[in-house]
Amino acid sequence: MKKFSLAVYLLLTLVMVSPCSTFAQKMKVLSGNFEFLKGQQELNVVFDYTPMTFYNEKMSENDYLEKRNKDISANKGTNEAENWKNDWAYSKSTAFPNKFFASMNKNCAIVTGSKESAPYTLVVQTTWIYPGWFAGVMKQHAKVTTLLKFIETANPANVLLEINSEKAPGDFDFVGIPNTNDRIAEGYAKTAKSLAKLITKKIK
Repeated sequence: MKKFSLAVYLLLTLVMVSPCSTFAQKMKVLSGNFEFLKGQQELNVVFDYTPMTFYNEKMSENDYLEKRNKDISANKGTNEAENWKNDWAYSKSTAFPNKFFASMNKNCAIVTGSKESAPYTLVVQTTWIYPGWFAGVMKQHAKVTTLLKFIETANPANVLLEINSEKAPGDFDFVGIPNTNDRIAEGYAKTAKSLAKLITKKIK
């Protein structure tokens, strides 16, 4: 009886978690082509959070920060809310870019990072984020949507390629990530991995 109960529990857990693991990211080329990247050794990358919104209601960043502050303050206190706010600022400036760079450099021969001398720059414009949630055996991964805009470094008005990356999942397949910002960071890593593989395929 105990073995049967355990089997049922594990089955229900798998059913609850699996929808989060089967979500597919979509990448769509909106304009341009990849020809300019052939033979390149470095790619400059900058992050633009200006158009960023949250949740299905397209909440602004300020509204999102207020919501998080209220939720965390009510459950864990104002000190923890302030810690989270600082972590959010750090994530935007450091953790998100670093995750993106590491994933790109692992999956593509072009060295990616803060390379201001590189002839081309990738502007990663974050347009939408779903932060996800974690509750032990139940979870919902984060989702990150970005507009990936390739421009000439010396002539930013010259846009050579635009790709829409929609709802890149931010989580691990079977182990959830409790920290909200860490989940979102994994969404940037997934975005970079998919982009790196697409670039590698197109510039063979």
